[in-house]
Amino acid sequence: MTTKDKLKHILIEELNLEDITAEDIGDEEPLFGEGLGLDSLDAVELVVLVQRHFGIEIKDMEEGRAALQSIATLAAFIDGRRTA
Repeated sequence: MTTKDKLKHILIEELNLEDITAEDIGDEEPLFGEGLGLDSLDAVELVVLVQRHFGIEIKDMEEGRAALQSIATLAAFIDGRRTA
């Protein structure tokens, strides 16, 4: 399972997204606002989920803002940290 696929499943299960499947979430679709519709509370939970599931810490707001734009940006962030 790719990092992107794992992230999609984590989002659906852990954030209790209803009536949506992993296939419904586009890799480049924004996670917040008009995209997937996540809010600031979801962002905090997502930071915790990334640390719990991948062992990767998002250290500050600037780093989080860049990483949490889409599934693709978050997967790239995680994969980049894993290889570092």
